[in-house]
Amino acid sequence: MATTTPTRGAHTPPTGGPGTASKGRSAWRARLWRLDDKASPYAYIAPFFLIFGAFGLYPLLYTGWIALHRVEMTSLDQSEWVGLENFTTILQDSEFWTSVSNTFIIGVISTVPQLLVALGLAHLLNYKLRASTFWRTVILTPYATSVATAALVFALVFRADGGLLNWVLSLVGVESIDWGSGHWSSKIAIAVMVIWRWTGYNALIYLAAMQAVPSDLYEAASIDGASRWQQFIKVTIPSLRPTILFTIVISTIGSMQLFGEPLLLEGGTLGSVGGSEHQYETLSIYLFNYGWKLGHLGPAAAVAWAMLVLLLLIALINWIVSRYVRKSAA
Repeated sequence: MATTTPTRGAHTPPTGGPGTASKGRSAWRARLWRLDDKASPYAYIAPFFLIFGAFGLYPLLYTGWIALHRVEMTSLDQSEWVGLENFTTILQDSEFWTSVSNTFIIGVISTVPQLLVALGLAHLLNYKLRASTFWRTVILTPYATSVATAALVFALVFRADGGLLNWVLSLVGVESIDWGSGHWSSKIAIAVMVIWRWTGYNALIYLAAMQAVPSDLYEAASIDGASRWQQFIKVTIPSLRPTILFTIVISTIGSMQLFGEPLLLEGGTLGSVGGSEHQYETLSIYLFNYGWKLGHLGPAAAVAWAMLVLLLLIALINWIVSRYVRKSAA
């Protein structure tokens, strides 16, 4: 049987064909998928970094630049390199150390009672109460109130002449107290404002953490004969250690930034300088005086960086304590 062989000029089908085109599309889709898989996470978090860079990182670096220059409020376009002179100026100022002391004292006497009361309120709200949603909303109401409104109301409460608190004290035979002029009374008044405003917020944080504690732990403790108080000490508190450390850090940062409460305690000139003897002047008030009243932006920026350093030191101490607590618990 004779066979024929194709000649050189005969038609041969293309080597690609439909299968090759589909393989090319599949390869392109695979490349797009790999690109999407790698790039999408960065695209999702990009808005945060853009906003942080514009409103967080850039102001921080610009403040550091100003801290190394002599810049006045009246001539923002003129600057003179002074190095660490602004830092030397504030560190040699006794008023700076007074404001540091006031800030820490007010922070301690406001944070400790605030977190203890918040823990107690959260423990009560953790029980099955009637209208529990109503009570949770009520304790959060002070947090929803603006700082200015709360400070103005408490300024009337703590007034030396005709204030509500002095009137209540007079009913039990206590003489009127000039809350704004006293070194300790002014700090207590500011601490009361902070406690009133932030206790409910921290209570709800503790309540959320308490509701995440497994009920089996309480049942086992109850079977072993533990009372409600023993369950709170032996079960609830150890389970809330990370949350308690978190609220301590947040409250400490907030106390370092106290501004509205001391500014509006007495208002006017006295409030803007932290009292007649700077008895309740905080770091934020001190920065405000240097930057906006005196117009010296260089030292004001140095104060801002000093506050950042203090916050980092506090964060380091909290980290060391939390690490020790975790090790002891393990």
